[in-house]
Amino acid sequence: MTYRVVQFSTGNVGRLALRAIIEHPDLELVGLWVHSEAKAGTDAGELAGVGPVGILATNDLDAILALQADVVMHTATGDLRPDEAVAEMCRFLEAGTNVLSTSVVSLVHPASADPAAVARLEAACAEGGSSCFTSGIDPGFANDLLPIVLSGFVQRVDTIRVQEILNYATYMQPEVLFETMGFAKPMDHTPLLLLPGVLTLAWGGVVRMIAAALDIELDEIREVHERRATEHAFDIALGHVDAGTVAGLRFEVQGIVAGRPAIIVEHVTRIHDDVAPDWPQPGGEHGGYVIRIDGEPSLECELRITASDGDENTGGLICTAMRLLNAVPAVVAAPPGLLSTLDLPVTPGRHLLR
Repeated sequence: MTYRVVQFSTGNVGRLALRAIIEHPDLELVGLWVHSEAKAGTDAGELAGVGPVGILATNDLDAILALQADVVMHTATGDLRPDEAVAEMCRFLEAGTNVLSTSVVSLVHPASADPAAVARLEAACAEGGSSCFTSGIDPGFANDLLPIVLSGFVQRVDTIRVQEILNYATYMQPEVLFETMGFAKPMDHTPLLLLPGVLTLAWGGVVRMIAAALDIELDEIREVHERRATEHAFDIALGHVDAGTVAGLRFEVQGIVAGRPAIIVEHVTRIHDDVAPDWPQPGGEHGGYVIRIDGEPSLECELRITASDGDENTGGLICTAMRLLNAVPAVVAAPPGLLSTLDLPVTPGRHLLR
C-alpha cells in the first residue's frame, strides 16, 4: 500500500524528510508546505536536492489541507511557538489527516504534556477520526524505545541511564544552539533550556514513559546541570565563539524512585572537542548514545550514527525523520487520538533494503 504524504516545512529535519519521502517506495509525496515566500513555487525535488518531481512548494495552507493526504510530516520548529505548532497540527487532524510530528517535544509522552494542548489535539483527532504521533531521536527512540526494549532482557533493573554524548558544532540550527541552549553566551547568561522546569518539559516525558513501561511510580523528577567555558576563541559553521563563553553543557533529568535517581536521561554536549575533557567522551570517532542498565545482568548498548557525509548530526536528523516516516502504516492503522511509543508495534524499515 502506498501512503499519500504532505511534508510541512523544509528546515533541518524537513529537508531530509522531504528527500526520504520522495525516495521511499511506500510513500507518495503529494504536497509541500513552506514558510518562506521565496521557496513557494519551487519544485519539491529541487529543495530536496534530487531533481524535479512535479510537486511545487506552497505557503497556502488551505490548498495543502484540500489534498486530503493520509499523513502530514510536521517538522516545523515548535520550541519557541508551541501554541502555533499545536494549532497547525489541529488543522490537519480536524481535516482527517494523520499527523507525524517532531515539533512539540513534550508530546512524545502525551500524558506528560500541557493538558490544554493535549485536550485541543484530542478534540481535533476525535473530529477528524485521525491520529497524532510525536517522536524523533532525542526525545524519541534513543531514550524511550531502545531502553524500554533493553529492559525486557534483564532479571532485575536497578537503574537506567541514557546518555547523548555529541559535539553540536555542525548542528545547523542557530536558534537552538545559541538561544535555547546558550552556547557562545556569557557564563552568567541563563538560556531558555536552563530555566526551571524546561528540562523536565522536554525530557520528563521520556523518563515518565520508561517508568510507565516498567510499571513503577516516580517520587519526583529532578533537574541538574553544569556548564563549561572555552579557554580559547574558535569558529564553528554558524559563527564565532569567544574565549570565556559557554562551549560545554551537561545536564540530567532524573526520575527519582525510593529517594534515589533510578531513570536518568543525560546530555553531554560540546561545540569543541577539547572542552570539559573530564566529562564522558564519545566512543570511537563520532558521538552518539549510550544506554546503561544496571541490574542482573547489567547491559550497555552504544548507538553510533554517521551519515554518508561523515557527520553524526546529519545522521541524527535522518534518524529523526525516519523514526516517523517508517511508522506511517502503524499510525494510519491506529485508533484516533494521541499516540506514544507505548501505543505502537515495532515499525521496521519496510522495503528499504537496497
